[in-house]
This record gives sequence, C-alpha cells and structure tokens, in this order.
Amino acid sequence: MTAVTEHAGPYVEAFPKLASTGHDWLDALRESAMREFSARGFPTTREEEWRFTNVAPIARVPFERAHAADLTPESLETLLFSMPGATRLVFVNGRFAPRLSSVAEGVKAGSLAEALRTDPDAVRTHLAQHASVAANAFVALNTAFIEDGAWVRVTRGTVVEQPVYLVYVSVAGAAPAVTHPRTLVTVGPNAQLSLAEVYVGLGEQVYFTNAVTEIAAGESAVVDHYKLQLERTSAFHVATMQVKLGRSANFSSHSISLGGALVRNDANAVLDEGCEATLNGLYLVNGTQHVDNHTAIDHAQPHAASHELYKGILDGHSSAVFNGKIYVRKDAQKTDAKQTNKNLVLSEDAVINTKPELQIWADDVRCTHGATIGQLDAEAVFYLQSRGIGREEARDLLTHAFARDVIDRIKVEPLRDRLERVLFERLHEYGH
Repeated sequence: MTAVTEHAGPYVEAFPKLASTGHDWLDALRESAMREFSARGFPTTREEEWRFTNVAPIARVPFERAHAADLTPESLETLLFSMPGATRLVFVNGRFAPRLSSVAEGVKAGSLAEALRTDPDAVRTHLAQHASVAANAFVALNTAFIEDGAWVRVTRGTVVEQPVYLVYVSVAGAAPAVTHPRTLVTVGPNAQLSLAEVYVGLGEQVYFTNAVTEIAAGESAVVDHYKLQLERTSAFHVATMQVKLGRSANFSSHSISLGGALVRNDANAVLDEGCEATLNGLYLVNGTQHVDNHTAIDHAQPHAASHELYKGILDGHSSAVFNGKIYVRKDAQKTDAKQTNKNLVLSEDAVINTKPELQIWADDVRCTHGATIGQLDAEAVFYLQSRGIGREEARDLLTHAFARDVIDRIKVEPLRDRLERVLFERLHEYGH
C-alpha cells in the first residue's frame, strides 16, 4: 500500500479556519497536534499497529467539518435508551445540544467548551495529558480540531447514583462530513461513576466520527464505563480511549460495536498499584464491514489485576481484528492478568485476525492469554434439533447465547435490556 500522507492536505487547509479557543495554551496544543498529524499523515498497513486495517477509504474522502444540525426530542428518542432521571449530554454533529440534554442534581457535567470558559484550570490539568498525539495520528487529528465535547467531573468521595449518558449523534448531510468528539472525565479519590458513551447516526450519506476519550480516576475510585457504537453502515468510526488509574482504583469497560463500514477502537489503560481493570468487548459484523479492536493494558505498578474478554461474530464477507497487549513492567510484581478473544465465524468468506500479546519484564506474575476461532458446534445444533427445534432456530439460539456472555456482564439494566433488543434485531437482519 502506498503512503497516504498526501491525503492530510484537506485537514491542514481547514485548520487555519478554526476560531481561536481564547486560551493560548489550548491554541498552542492544537497547533502542535496539527504539526504532528501533517508530518505523520494517516497510518498505512506498513505499520504493525495498522497491519490488518487499511484506512485508505477514510483518507481518500475529502471530509468537511460537519455543519450544525437541529434535532427534535421526538426524533432523538427513537435512537436512544430509556434513561429517566439520569444525566444525558447530547451532541449533534459535534456541538452540544442543551435542549436535548439534562443534568441530574449533584452531577457536574456539561459541554467541554463551557468548562473551558468557567473552569479552564481544571480542564487544562487533564485535557490531552493522557492520550498521546505522538502515538496515534487520529488522536493528533482530534486534538487539532478540539472545539467541543463532553466534560464530566466527579469530586472526591462523591457517588453518582444514576449513569451518565454521553450521546454523540452524526447527521449526514449532502457532502461527507467529519466530527471530532472529545470526552474528558475526571473521577476523584473514593468517588464512583457509571458512564455510557453512545455513538449513533442519521442519514445514509457517508460520514466519519473521530473520537477521543480521556478518563482519569483517582485513588480508590470506581468507574463503570460502556461504549456503544451503533453508527450507520455507511459510516467510518475511529476512537481512542485512554485511561489513567490511581492507586487501588477499579475500572471496567464494555465496548459494543454493531455498526459502521470501517471501525477502529483503541482502548488503553495504565494501572497503578493495587488497581483492577476489566476490558470486555463484543463486535458483530456482516456484509463487507470491518472492525478492529486494539487494547493495551500497562501494569506500571505491582499488585494489580486485569481481565479481558472480547467476542466477535462474523458473517458475509466481513473482517475483524483483535490485537490485545498486556505490558508488565519490571517493578510490577504480583501482577495477575488474563486475556481472552473468542470468535464465531458464520461464513466461509469472513476473515478474523487475532493477536493476543504478553510483554512481561517482571518474574513474579500470573498472566494468561488465548484466542479461539470457530464455527457453531454441529453437535450442539444437532442436540437442539433432536429436541424439536428447527435448524435455523437452533443456529439463532447458539449465536445469541455466544453474544449474551458479554451483554449479561453489563450492570446498567436499561442499557442491557436495550442492547439485548438491538442485538436480536441485528442477528435477525443478518439471517441468524
């Protein structure tokens, strides 16, 4: 594949048209990120991290910055989950929509642009301090175009009872458009938060969502995170989540990918002493869809534990990638890490590339990893048929049960119920 750095041109040309943020430090940060992106360009398949994901379809399209769009509460409700009493921040084409949003009492959450006006020092402490622009061209591109996004702040000892929903809606227009959602979440020591990021789209035109989420959790904090990627099948979606955990913090994340033509999810976490981190995921692809999940858990200090379970269902001519890395640094003794990737391939034309990795520099650890690729168990299908269940229904039941293993781990009941319905609809659309 030839280099695609020349396709960075439209973004470089659009950058000077951005309005100043009013903060010299943020303007300098954006300019530095744009220099990094213009020098690197888009990644190619010659790079190991992008070996199985060709982003040329994204690079070749001259995406414009998405224009403002207006949605009514009625049109939005068909896309969302039931969330009575919960905080909901809605962003339409990258812009905060106050009349579609609601903030529960006692929750500090809102627009990142507004937070930059009212509390810039708190934002500056963490914004772009965790997700590296040097390590990822798409993070650099997002950082260069920071304008708005979600800001959630939980102070020391605060327990947020209801989940906080961050809903990013892309409304496709006449021309291909791009949005750069930015999410910044800070959770103080001994605080607790449940957070759901939801990405949805309207319209059939192609669009591109390039998202970055930074989560910083203090000592003994508890964060329960969910990401639901339900983009249109014509859409491109690239996202990076970077998590920094303080001592004895507990973090869990469930990433569900059910849409998009080309999807790349990067989930990275750095663990301090005594932390526990869980990264789970489910991806369902059909047709010519492609989804790539990259995870990296960095055990930087001793006595930390991590758990990963990613499951994929592939049909049609689809393709998927799982690349999971566990780093155990020299001083991170007593590390306990487990990583599992399981894939169910329903078509002879579907392709999965899976690569679980361990890099261990300590000697007193317990680490395991594994990957499986297979089809439906013929004996299980036969057993169900012998009990009077039709062959197609038996396949449906087994496929659904395979996916439910991840869905059932979701603790937020309205979210779990809605995902169960969406999963059933998607499997029905695919003929399974």
